[in-house]
Amino acid sequence: MKKFLVIGNPIEHSLSPKLHNHWIKSNNLKAFYDKKRLDASELENLIKKVREKKIHGINVTVPFKNSIIPFIDKLSDESEKTQSVNTIYLENETVIGHNTDIEGFKLAVQNINYDVYGKTVLLLGTGGVSPSIIVALNNMLAEKIFVSNRTQSKAENLKKFFNKIEIVEWGKIPDFDMIINATSLGLKNDDYINLDYSKISSDKFFYDVIYNPSETNFLKFAKKNGNRVENGKKMFIYQAQAAFRIWNNFEPKIDNSVMEILN
Repeated sequence: MKKFLVIGNPIEHSLSPKLHNHWIKSNNLKAFYDKKRLDASELENLIKKVREKKIHGINVTVPFKNSIIPFIDKLSDESEKTQSVNTIYLENETVIGHNTDIEGFKLAVQNINYDVYGKTVLLLGTGGVSPSIIVALNNMLAEKIFVSNRTQSKAENLKKFFNKIEIVEWGKIPDFDMIINATSLGLKNDDYINLDYSKISSDKFFYDVIYNPSETNFLKFAKKNGNRVENGKKMFIYQAQAAFRIWNNFEPKIDNSVMEILN
């Protein structure tokens, strides 16, 4: 039986096992998908298990998308470009690190018929998924990307890889069309992002990468002010579909049953 895994810290919120095991069961595969909370000291040994074929595929979430890279043999172009890995697999005895977040974000935004072309975007956070979102936004021809982070030095570091982004101080609000929460603020019910919503007009699009809970305080406040909102569920599903395809050589269906089990 094949074994797949999602790793992170925290990991309790992850719905990856629910989704992947649904696809595994509906396609009669002999496999199982689990989640595991890890410390950084355990990453090297985990990759060793991939080489030994004890684990057949890994998804990576916060905070290991970058720190796992030194233990991987080869990066895909997408992971090289973002220095971010969310999908790991073995190919010809080589451990490959890939990034399906770029594809996941792009497909999710297209699915809700939002056109990024020519738009100004404010990205909150510089964590593991942020480089993927920047690449996707550039691919979709966003006009301008502002980045804001609680620790400004991390935003400055991101600018070394993406020199066209513009850094803004945390809490400051430049004029934007779309705002994206790529921080972990929202995983807990009492998490709040320091934004003055009264200074934001009601014609903006608020996107939260977080999908569990389905409505963070970031989205609640935006919705109350009449803005368009979307959580990260579809991005999560599309990036998972791409990972499943890599591991099993076919694409699982995204149908009503998938949407229902994630509600």
